[in-house]
Amino acid sequence: MLQRFAARAVVVGDRAGTVVPDAVVDAEDGVLTWVGPAADAPPAADGAELTRLPGVLVPGMVNTHSHAPMVLFRGQGEGLPLDRWLAEVMWPREARLTPDDVEVAMTAASAEMLRHGVTTSVEMYFHPDRIATAVRATGARAVIANPLIGLPGFGSFEEQLDTAVRLSAGSDEQVEYGIGPHSAYTVPLPVLRDAAAAAREHDLLLTVHVAETAGEGDELLATHGLSVPQLLAAHDVLGGRVLGAHCVHMDDADLALWQEYDVAVAHCPGSNTKLASGTARLRDMLDAGIRVGMGTDGPASNDNLDLFEDLRLAAQLARLRERDATALTAPEAFWLATGGAAAAVGRPDLGQLTVGRRADLVHVDTDDIAFVPVTEPADLLTHLVWSVGSRHVRDTWVAGRQVVADGVSLTVDEPALRADVQTRAMRLAGR
Repeated sequence: MLQRFAARAVVVGDRAGTVVPDAVVDAEDGVLTWVGPAADAPPAADGAELTRLPGVLVPGMVNTHSHAPMVLFRGQGEGLPLDRWLAEVMWPREARLTPDDVEVAMTAASAEMLRHGVTTSVEMYFHPDRIATAVRATGARAVIANPLIGLPGFGSFEEQLDTAVRLSAGSDEQVEYGIGPHSAYTVPLPVLRDAAAAAREHDLLLTVHVAETAGEGDELLATHGLSVPQLLAAHDVLGGRVLGAHCVHMDDADLALWQEYDVAVAHCPGSNTKLASGTARLRDMLDAGIRVGMGTDGPASNDNLDLFEDLRLAAQLARLRERDATALTAPEAFWLATGGAAAAVGRPDLGQLTVGRRADLVHVDTDDIAFVPVTEPADLLTHLVWSVGSRHVRDTWVAGRQVVADGVSLTVDEPALRADVQTRAMRLAGR
């Protein structure tokens, strides 16, 4: 059945920042079939479902790097640097995780993201099958990378890789599986090589933390005489669908490798600033043609799952780093959370409101002083980036199915989930 959405405007989510005022969006079987001005819209078929929206329609955002079940640890380890935060707080608690913990936490986190206008996330966390169950329950989408990391209770690297490949046979348009070796400083280089070979063989996304902090590669550099990006290239890890998370401390030679191998970057400014990890060379990456998408990182290090906040921070930090108020424009910032993010994870069916893409839609309320004045259509996009936040998201659809209405989840019981997460978090903290 045809679904027709009529809105004050449509923000397409492309790099140019296209805004279509007085717009109509048509969808059928979860796919967009027409996007454009209402005056040019084709006649609606008899029985079409018409939804009139007073605000703007934007694409469902794509979160390129998340450990969403870490809502169980939100705010824990506050004030610690990354190495101590992981070793002293995160990893001991994660060792006590059960599959049920992960499913409950992911369900709550997925519902939170949908309320923020995030319809797809790239997840790297334990028990990926339970993460998939949670995502299917909320109605969101996810690319779920089975983690490879040497922690007690999670099996050998070989077993973890075998699990990733086995799960990938169950990928579909809602849940896609990938491989997520944690990093070069926690996963042996031969395992990284094998993981990359498996990812290329099965056309899976391989996502790995790279150059998040200044000193994480010091031991590898002392041993091998190469930076982490150079080591990954030397060990045949690059090539195929590779997504480097963070990529904060990259020199010119490292960026040249990313350009040569078409490695994408998950840019996580909220987490990087909170953990004092540094500021990525975002403008240089974009100028080099490197694919970049916004990511929140985990809610234990951000501490939220709100891409509106991260895209705004990305623009602010890029301008501050370059001392240039044009270093990242509002259209580019919004694109990094929508069309650019979809391209970064190799999903050209997501991230933009254009014909042939998935009908993942977000309605943002414009009946607010934050959307005044509007002297030309482009102002709507400017306000989305600089003046408005996720609090203005009213409704969310995934593949044409409404999953959030007037700010409330339609698929899961969020109050019950919050109470469940609280109980489980206390147990994991040993209290």
